[in-house]
Amino acid sequence: MSSEEDGRLSRGAAVRVQQFLIRVDSISIWVGKAMAWLIIALMTLVCIEVFKRYIMNMPTAWIFDATNMLYGTLFMLAGAYALAQNAHVRGDFLYSSLRPRIQAVLDLILYVLFFLPGVAALIYAGYDYAALSWRIGEHSTVTAEGPPIYYFKSVIPIAGGLVMLQGLAEIARCIVCLGTGEWPARHKDVEEIDVVGEQLAHSEHIDAQTREAAIGRAQDIDRAARQRARGGDIET
Repeated sequence: MSSEEDGRLSRGAAVRVQQFLIRVDSISIWVGKAMAWLIIALMTLVCIEVFKRYIMNMPTAWIFDATNMLYGTLFMLAGAYALAQNAHVRGDFLYSSLRPRIQAVLDLILYVLFFLPGVAALIYAGYDYAALSWRIGEHSTVTAEGPPIYYFKSVIPIAGGLVMLQGLAEIARCIVCLGTGEWPARHKDVEEIDVVGEQLAHSEHIDAQTREAAIGRAQDIDRAARQRARGGDIET
């Protein structure tokens, strides 16, 4: 096989890997955005309960359980989204100054030693936990007629599966980086700085020069705060 054919095969493999990474990122982002709507439901529920409790003097017994389940569902199912956006908290005061290949080695070791066993245990235990809850028709015991919680417990293995899928994509990113010396692109979602820039761009209360300068300064601050020496992003 000629070197040209080898090159074509390598480029084809790289394209397939990148497509896999972006596809997994897209799934995590879609689920994260869908779960974000639970904030609206949670806020609505709390506002209604505050009105009923303090204005009508008619508190609802199951509100505490419902708000816990809504927030817990959002928190768990958004985990893969946070991993896809590289948004989980980490102590990166040294990490960000390292070369990409060294970063990839560290990430790969931590994923294999801690992430994979931990998330696998979460999926395994969460499945048993949810299955038992379904078998006994478990309801909350906080109140006399608590709501069913087997739906909520089913979220545990589902969330673990989504995080595991995104984690495998991150491991693939580490392997690609070890070979190329650069982090592969990830599917980029809209960030707060993008919203700020859009608001400034449509503001009628400042002139164009001041607006552009403010947007530039905001972007510089955001880049400095997020400096991780990672590869480029793909805009959604």
